[in-house]
Amino acid sequence: MTQPQTQAVQPKVTYTKGDFVVFRDVERFWLGKPGHTFVGRVERSWQHADTGKVLYDVTELSNLRYVGGVNPDYMRLLPPADAMADIDVAPLSEPDTGAMSPAAVAWLRQHLGQDSSKLPDWR
Repeated sequence: MTQPQTQAVQPKVTYTKGDFVVFRDVERFWLGKPGHTFVGRVERSWQHADTGKVLYDVTELSNLRYVGGVNPDYMRLLPPADAMADIDVAPLSEPDTGAMSPAAVAWLRQHLGQDSSKLPDWR
């Protein structure tokens, strides 16, 4: 008896201008070529005249290349919570701020104002 195959189903996501996403060059991916996955920022959405499918124009952030007509089936949102996790979980109760990431230390320096001299220089 064969097992039924299951497939992960992604919920339909509507992206808005300014969202950070990971997206794939579908042809490069399916042909097994390198350099098929990118981080980008959504610039606009539009509806394809023939298919009616909503597509997105994205700026690839590593080289600011404009990519038009990205299929949302090959895009995933990059949640802000993931980008800020190192700051959110910084070990503030520990005296050793060397355990914190540079981003967490920079954020603390900015928000402590005059007390920032108490933190070690992490550079």
